[in-house]
Amino acid sequence: MLHNLPAILTNPPRRRLGHQTLILNRDGAILLIGTAYKSGLMLPGGSAEANELPHLAARRHTETETGLVLPLRHILATDYVSAHHLPEGVNFVYWGGHLTPAQETTVARHRPPATITAVHWLHPHQLPDAMDPEQHRRTTHALTALTRGIHLPFLLRGTPAE
Repeated sequence: MLHNLPAILTNPPRRRLGHQTLILNRDGAILLIGTAYKSGLMLPGGSAEANELPHLAARRHTETETGLVLPLRHILATDYVSAHHLPEGVNFVYWGGHLTPAQETTVARHRPPATITAVHWLHPHQLPDAMDPEQHRRTTHALTALTRGIHLPFLLRGTPAE
C-alpha cells in the first residue's frame, strides 16, 4: 500500500515544529521566559518530540517551564521560519488563558529547569526591548488575534482537541 506514495511522502523534508503558549495575568502582562541557549525573552514552549501531539508538546513545555498545566485548544498564530540557525520550521502560538491568582502563585513558586534563566511578566509596550525581533513579531500577531477574538481550534483528525 505504501509503494504508491509520492516521493515527498516517503522522504519528507526535515522541519521543526515549535509550540509556544501566550499566557496573560490579571493585569494584562504576558508571561515570558529567558533561556540559557537564546538571547531575549520568549513565550514558554519548545519543539515537539517525534510522534508527540502538538498541543501536548506545548502543554509539556509550558508545565516544565512555568508549573502550569493548561488546556491548549486554540491557536492564535502560526509562523513559518526558514532555515538559518535552526532547521526550517513552523511555530504555533496557543492561547493559554488569563491566569487566576492561584495560577499566578504556581508560576511564582515553580522551580524551572536550569535551562530557564528567568521568568518575567511584561506588558505589551515592554516587549520590543525584551524580545528578539522574530519572537516579538510572533507574539504581537498572537496578541492582535486574541484582541480581535480570532483563533483557530486545534483539531486532531477533524475533532477539537481535549
